[in-house]
Amino acid sequence: MDAFSDLIRGVRAHGSLFGSSTLSPPWALHFVDGAPLTLCTLLTGAGWIVPEHHPPEPLRARETIIVRGPATFTFVDEIGTAAEAVACGEFCATPEQGGTTHRLGWHDNDEEADRAPGATTLIVGAYPVRGEISRRLLDALPVVLRVDADSAADAVLDHLAAEVAVDAPGQQVVLDRLLDWMLVCTLREWFDRPGGEPPAWWAAQRDPVVGHALRLLHAEPAAPWTVGALAERTRVSRSTLAKRFAELVGEPPLAYLTRWRMTLAADLLVEQETATIADIARTVGYADPFGFSAAFKRVRGTNPSEYRRAAASRIGLNA
Repeated sequence: MDAFSDLIRGVRAHGSLFGSSTLSPPWALHFVDGAPLTLCTLLTGAGWIVPEHHPPEPLRARETIIVRGPATFTFVDEIGTAAEAVACGEFCATPEQGGTTHRLGWHDNDEEADRAPGATTLIVGAYPVRGEISRRLLDALPVVLRVDADSAADAVLDHLAAEVAVDAPGQQVVLDRLLDWMLVCTLREWFDRPGGEPPAWWAAQRDPVVGHALRLLHAEPAAPWTVGALAERTRVSRSTLAKRFAELVGEPPLAYLTRWRMTLAADLLVEQETATIADIARTVGYADPFGFSAAFKRVRGTNPSEYRRAAASRIGLNA
């Protein structure tokens, strides 16, 4: 398991908000649900993504923009076109609101709109993001990121275009998986862009030594790792591993491991309600629950029991 795969595994479409809208100007769609990640891509036409408190971003055919919440954003035909905020439920915007349709789970075919001169077809997927693991991925992203046309995601876009044009059994499952594929391709393209500044863990994955070490730590986080054991598995000296890891990742191997274990533990404390602190400690590699609690408080700023209670309270308030 590589670091990126671990971080994105909690960012999954599952009956998520999916819309395919054929728009004739003027239009303005205001997305007010504040989803942690919203992927917007155009099949045809052009428009503007206007994030709250950020400059407008042009969006043209075959381009993709990802907006990171919780701030809202608007998709408009021209800067200045006004939109009335509509809470996203079954409908985000209705045909009565500027000739737009934004449905959950399927596409309303509108042949007349599809044939209209200058029509713009928007595909949008809103992603829930669960847990502290995926939070580390969000922290590596700007509020707005874009990937131009002719990218690795183009093949996925072709599949999406074909799928939203029909209403078939199992369509939501297909759309969910295509959205996941589209998101992964878009993020990989953005991280690898020329002149970009990807997070340290992304670039480090390409190093034959440090990348191997990261895969080991993510695949076996509960193993009794030492720098010596990790160096032996990566077939370099202890000093070489320590130096290269710190240079590329920005912290020593065991410091990285401790933070990763505490991230895993934070999610386990919430997901496994009946597990004891000792159970969670053993799962992430600590035989001593007191040592685990001390490490958790050092990294997370609170002890495991307090963290679990606060998380349960937040979930109760949002239920």
